[in-house]
Amino acid sequence: MDKFSFALVTFCILAALILPVQAFTAKSLTITLAPDGDAQLDMQYDLSFIEQSAVFFKIADPAAELKNAFDTHSSAPVTVPEATSSSATVLIPGFADRVKGNGKVMMVTPSLSFEKAQQVINGYWFAPLVSPDFSPGITTVIFPDGYKAIYYDVLTMPSVSHTLGR
Repeated sequence: MDKFSFALVTFCILAALILPVQAFTAKSLTITLAPDGDAQLDMQYDLSFIEQSAVFFKIADPAAELKNAFDTHSSAPVTVPEATSSSATVLIPGFADRVKGNGKVMMVTPSLSFEKAQQVINGYWFAPLVSPDFSPGITTVIFPDGYKAIYYDVLTMPSVSHTLGR
């Protein structure tokens, strides 16, 4: 191996060790509200090769992590009927509040933040080696009457209020 090739290989190895590795990336989050305020959350995400391996070998469990993350938004148990290495479905009873007045119904969702997940990752020793992105590229809240609230690249989705149409 000549000196140039050796230097190039050495540079590539060092770059791979120094540059952050892309980790969990939230692609989209769709929150579909039922008339009673229950919600179905459908999340699409990318995992790094290492994270996919951890899921495959059952070292990490996306279903359990998502259940823990969303349990605070419901007094009833949250369920995760499906979680794969690229998507998950979460069912949250009583996610949105229903307020009745003047013959109309207003639904109000809580704010939803992924900042805590980011802070947890930042506390680990390997944090400088990964760069997770917990802010979904697009977050869509769909109300029972078809109204949609859409947010782009937000780590914290604000509370959303909507008066249902007839």
